[in-house]
Amino acid sequence: EENGHENKRLRRGADQEDAEDQNKKSPKRKIVLLMAYSGKGYHGMQRNVGSSQFKTIEDDLVTALVQSGCIPENHGEDMKKMSFQRCARTDKGVSAAGQIVSLKVRLIDDILEKINNHLPSHIRILGLKRVTGGFNSKNKCDARTYSYMLPTFAFAHKDHDVQEEVYRVDKETLERVNKLLSCYKGTHNFHNFTSQKGPRDPSAKRYIMEMYCGEPFVRENMEFAVIRVKGQSFMMHQIRKMIGLVIAIVKGYAAESILERSWAEEKVDVPKAPGLGLVLERVHFEKYNRRFGNDGLHEPLEWTEEEEKIAVFKEQYIYPTIINTEREEKSMANWLNTLPIHDFNSSAVEMQANNKNSKNSSDLEGSDGCGDDSD
Repeated sequence: EENGHENKRLRRGADQEDAEDQNKKSPKRKIVLLMAYSGKGYHGMQRNVGSSQFKTIEDDLVTALVQSGCIPENHGEDMKKMSFQRCARTDKGVSAAGQIVSLKVRLIDDILEKINNHLPSHIRILGLKRVTGGFNSKNKCDARTYSYMLPTFAFAHKDHDVQEEVYRVDKETLERVNKLLSCYKGTHNFHNFTSQKGPRDPSAKRYIMEMYCGEPFVRENMEFAVIRVKGQSFMMHQIRKMIGLVIAIVKGYAAESILERSWAEEKVDVPKAPGLGLVLERVHFEKYNRRFGNDGLHEPLEWTEEEEKIAVFKEQYIYPTIINTEREEKSMANWLNTLPIHDFNSSAVEMQANNKNSKNSSDLEGSDGCGDDSD
């Protein structure tokens, strides 16, 4: 009997070693993964190694990569060993439908299925492509597209008594929203739309390719609309502040002239819309695709075949989370109540005085310093 148990143990140990040997024989290659996730309950995308207090999307991803045999355990502890790079660092509670990460992995059989087996259902790897050895998903990215889903009662004028459930935005208001959003197109100095950047900091200048609000639709008896914005890169909180300022103008708290003022050197009080509703939709690699997409070795980084899976994931996990959280926690309604507190007409001197008082707290926000939106 003892020998029988001994044999079973030896056999089990041998099987494990065979699997490990098989993994070690699998070639290590630089790849990109197409990720979708619902960010609710997470402290953003980026992993804070050694900090288990704040769970991030990358914590779950790295665990799944190790458990599936794609990377050795020590690569999970030191992500530089697998040349890991995210395209955009999404902030607390923010979701993604088309996040891209680049890394070196062992190309094991059924790799996507094995990684997904170790991930919660609200985080999915939807696609994988081989890339050049020196590829870096952050540096090679030409542009990023975000969407922001919000209830349309956010556009109701402050002097109107609005019932949130029955409010429906009219055509004229939507046209005005789009006229204001289109003002952001082009290159502007967005120092007022983030923290810790002065008016003369060259990195505060950002290029916006498009920004518009789509047709409204009704979900769970509440009307919603989706704002889309495509830009070369974004700073921390920039998109939420861009949307927050437009809402303040449409509601009648601020004059339209505040947009021009906000791009000048004067310090302007710009409100920051809630994080709920913000989704990283897709990232663009046009230069890379032109150079390597048709070289016979690498595929272009386009995801037309995965678009149906992306749409299904959004319907299953992202939209219901935004809608249900809005209905239960009323994040937009509560935020709208704070708009009268903002002083949209204060002078630069007054703002600087206020800023000094709040400097210590704003410094804590930090910035990813990498030119991608950390919202």
